[in-house]
Amino acid sequence: TSNTFIKNLDKSVDNKTLYDTFSRFGSILSCKVATDPSLQSRGFAFVHYEKEEDAQKAIDEVNGMMIAGKKVFVGKFERRANRSGGSESKFTNVYVKNIPNEWDEAKFREEFGKFGTITSLVLQTDAEGKHKGFGFVNYDSHDEAVSAKEEGGKIPTGNDKPLFVDRFQKKAERSAILQRRYEDQQREKSERYKNLNLYVKNFEDDMTDEKLRELFEQHGEVSSAVVMKDDRENSRGFGFVCFSNPDDASKALAALNGKMIGTKPLYVNRAQRKDERRAHLEGQFQANFAGQRIAPLAPVFFNPAGMMGPMAMYNQFGGVRGGGSRFPQHSGMRYPGAGYPGSQMKRGGRAPQQGRQGVPGGPGRSANPQKFRQAGPGGPRGYRDSSVPTMPMPAVPSPMAAQPAPAADLMKILAHSDAETQKQVLGEKLFPLVQQEKPDLAGKITGMLLEMDTSDILGLIESQSELRSKIDEAMNVLQSHTTAEGSA
Repeated sequence: TSNTFIKNLDKSVDNKTLYDTFSRFGSILSCKVATDPSLQSRGFAFVHYEKEEDAQKAIDEVNGMMIAGKKVFVGKFERRANRSGGSESKFTNVYVKNIPNEWDEAKFREEFGKFGTITSLVLQTDAEGKHKGFGFVNYDSHDEAVSAKEEGGKIPTGNDKPLFVDRFQKKAERSAILQRRYEDQQREKSERYKNLNLYVKNFEDDMTDEKLRELFEQHGEVSSAVVMKDDRENSRGFGFVCFSNPDDASKALAALNGKMIGTKPLYVNRAQRKDERRAHLEGQFQANFAGQRIAPLAPVFFNPAGMMGPMAMYNQFGGVRGGGSRFPQHSGMRYPGAGYPGSQMKRGGRAPQQGRQGVPGGPGRSANPQKFRQAGPGGPRGYRDSSVPTMPMPAVPSPMAAQPAPAADLMKILAHSDAETQKQVLGEKLFPLVQQEKPDLAGKITGMLLEMDTSDILGLIESQSELRSKIDEAMNVLQSHTTAEGSA
């Protein structure tokens, strides 16, 4: 309370001049003019007295006094957290822009002095001394500032642009207001076009706005169709189609999602804002992590036909696993929990029991362990291991699953498979691609990506850039979850 704040100081006022002016009111503990990195005065200062009554005496005597040709303001210093001078209910400082080029500081002061007592006034200038078209006026009272705000815009300027006058706002406050305004506009726009706007991707590189419109106009009136492009005017592989009627948009979504257009299955979905997509992905992850949903079928990686060796697996949250892992029974199929020992097999004998879960036999065979004869490269006839029974193969033939299938063959496989087998096949294709980007989290990320639509997953398999983008989204969700767990 014994600390005073002085502003609107002339650049020529230094620490000595300030001390000489204020020392006559009492004993001073500190006295400093604020300077910039080049040691030039910033136009304000602080004087800290030993006694509060001395500070009040200085405020009463010096506030409004002329120092070096400028009328200064002197008041009690307030911490930033306690200041309220810029609030809506108590502001005294106003911001003015669109100031005519022919106005100087004297003209600026003359026009705005009509609304009350000015304690400080600044007309911002450039390096050449020309003003930048805006400035600040601080009044003695809140009512005077309100009067300037309401009536200042009516001051004649002699040009087409009227003066803009509003209360002064700090940059952080102004940014927050603009951000809220932008979010409100985006939300309003999203609500207005809800169920009308469709997101489209995974089309050919030669797709244009006209072709996209023509494709969707078969299902109703299209108000706009845009293919997004990069700086070189090349297609980015996705676009948006807006219908005039929500029913037409629903029909187009049902008819075109997954439809083969050229050599690719088209992906169509409701358009969502980025924050909505992120919230949806986080919701899926939280539900899966909490065990509220049954995890999708974990893909199994088979060795080439005729060979039985170690099988690599992943599950949604456990990452890549070999032998020893135990998986829950799913759709009548159990997964192998034991590895396939090769060095421990003996000709004509039984391999030592490993104490691990067995695998049910194939169709028509008992689920109990039976002798299994291995044939093929790497396993001469006569070697057998009763601890490793056969297992039921998925609907997809093993030669297909063993080797990367071309896009056309993959589409044929998916077309003749049920939903669970589709996820299994797609997982086998997707996992090694994810592993190249994030080897440590490949299992978790692959499980998250398998929650997407089949046509969307196909797009990720074909487009490395799309895959990287989705991996980044998944990593953000995982990091958010880890942070939330740490703070809980």
